[in-house]
Amino acid sequence: MSETRSPRETFHALLDGITAGRFAELGALYAEDVVVETPLEPGGPGRFEGRKVLAERFALLGEQSPLELSARNVVVRGTDDPEVIVAEWDYEVRHRTTGRRLTAANIQVLRVRDGLIVHSRDFHDHLALAVLTGTLPQLVAALEAE
Repeated sequence: MSETRSPRETFHALLDGITAGRFAELGALYAEDVVVETPLEPGGPGRFEGRKVLAERFALLGEQSPLELSARNVVVRGTDDPEVIVAEWDYEVRHRTTGRRLTAANIQVLRVRDGLIVHSRDFHDHLALAVLTGTLPQLVAALEAE
């Protein structure tokens, strides 16, 4: 009989999968009815519902992203609720084409039940990533059009 992953173990499996570029595997870490919120993603939808939607998003990232990510300074804190953790870390990011580098801060608040992420609030430094990828002008134009 296999043991269910703890919230911390689930987060580390997620982070390891992202940094290794195994995006096709990441959907399996989420519950069927998961809700992921990205309240600070400029111009983004801000909310994703369902494992299928996330798996499609991860597949797209895996195919299109020119970024190489390494996690540093990872700190995971428990809360009064045994299902909820708060993870803080930095990504050391390298653009594969240009060679440019930067550090991007991240925070996630995860609710994990039975080894699967059922809810996540993700706070990533999207602006720094837009600068690195050269998409900041398009992002600004999209925001101005709203």
